[in-house]
Amino acid sequence: MNQFLKTQIKREDLPVGENLCEYCTAKCCRYFALPIDAPNSFGDLEYIRWYLLHEQATIFIEDETWYLLVHTVCRHLQDDHRCGIYETRPQICRDYTTDHCEYDDGYTYDQYFETPEQIAEYTNARFSTPETFRSPRPTLPVLN
Repeated sequence: MNQFLKTQIKREDLPVGENLCEYCTAKCCRYFALPIDAPNSFGDLEYIRWYLLHEQATIFIEDETWYLLVHTVCRHLQDDHRCGIYETRPQICRDYTTDHCEYDDGYTYDQYFETPEQIAEYTNARFSTPETFRSPRPTLPVLN
């Protein structure tokens, strides 16, 4: 545990002059998310299902944009939750601010897919094709 890491406080209670990162476990360094094209066909959703067959990959939708989320820790994140290459970190890290980061932990996505089966269900709901994963509709009994 980071000897400098203090008890998590609410963002609005942060003392003047303190850095929010001093109270965080570096959530932003434990994944990356890339926008992907929204699927428009059965084949597109098959690619997304393929992504989810891989460990540590999930998909989310936020504001109608689809993202591939890869849960992986930056190789330069140290045990104290600090950056091991802070002075030479990539520009994307330099540009990142804590203004809207996930520090507060109360965030949910519009849609979130963790398993290939979830995408298969989504595909079945969106496309009615012979390639569907859904079981055939049962025959209803005839009532007299």
